[in-house]
Amino acid sequence: MPERRDDEESAPLAYPALSLARKLALAPLLIIQAVRTRRRAPVLPEAAGPREGVGGRGAGTLVRVLVIGDSSAAGVGVAHQDEAVVGHLVRTLATERAGLIEWRLRARSGLTTRAIHAMLEADPPPPADVAVVVTGVNDVIGQVPARRAVGHRRALADWLLERQLARHVVFAPLPPMHQFPLLPEPLRRVIGDDARRHDRALAEWAATRADVSHAHIALVLTPATMASDGFHPGEPVYRACGEALGRHVARAWARHCEPTRDHPKGRAVAGPRLTGRPAAFSRPLACGTLGRKSPPMGRRCGDESG
Repeated sequence: MPERRDDEESAPLAYPALSLARKLALAPLLIIQAVRTRRRAPVLPEAAGPREGVGGRGAGTLVRVLVIGDSSAAGVGVAHQDEAVVGHLVRTLATERAGLIEWRLRARSGLTTRAIHAMLEADPPPPADVAVVVTGVNDVIGQVPARRAVGHRRALADWLLERQLARHVVFAPLPPMHQFPLLPEPLRRVIGDDARRHDRALAEWAATRADVSHAHIALVLTPATMASDGFHPGEPVYRACGEALGRHVARAWARHCEPTRDHPKGRAVAGPRLTGRPAAFSRPLACGTLGRKSPPMGRRCGDESG
């Protein structure tokens, strides 16, 4: 199980002004490192396999899950979607609740949060109960300021909720980019500080919403758990994140979407804005167990043989 590095994760971040000053001072070196890193990084394909299907088992209320995002949502770094975040998410959700799970994946490599929003607007997905957003690395690489990136996430979440394409929106955390093996120092540290600043801003904003939540996942990244390019997740990381997100989605469904006697159609899409962290989503979720083989996540939509 990945463990938290207290010396790195709990260290206070530099003030934005100091971070900018450091970037300016290191700018020539950072530019050279960024260009060289991009040139030597291999281009890995997105994971093969279906991007929609039905999982789960037994009697129970159908839950519809939409996973959207960038290359990490698309499964870059593994061969098949069964090994990617959506596969592990669906299998874990199936163990957390009875009933079928209708899932869809909308993801494309290289997209920022704003570009993902534009992609969905051009081709809106069918309605879902819970949308899981995996994005942020390209915002950091593209030097989108943290506050602006949160604004883009707010616009995406509001669009999904107002269009009734989701009833609750879950944002995956940004990965610990200061642990990416591909990135040299000092580029790794500068990018890592930016990523942690983005994730902290995302978590603080999500804590003010009842219809949005931020999943906390503690990871330690090593060359053995990452993909061959040293930048994208490997199967162990996808498993840890997918399982944590699956448990988070199960709790979000139970809290916001599951029909009850008082709410036979589930809770309202947009709940009241909160002033503190929602208790149901305040603690970090345990990561998955590493080293075990992944079973298939279920049959595709329309396949009645499985």
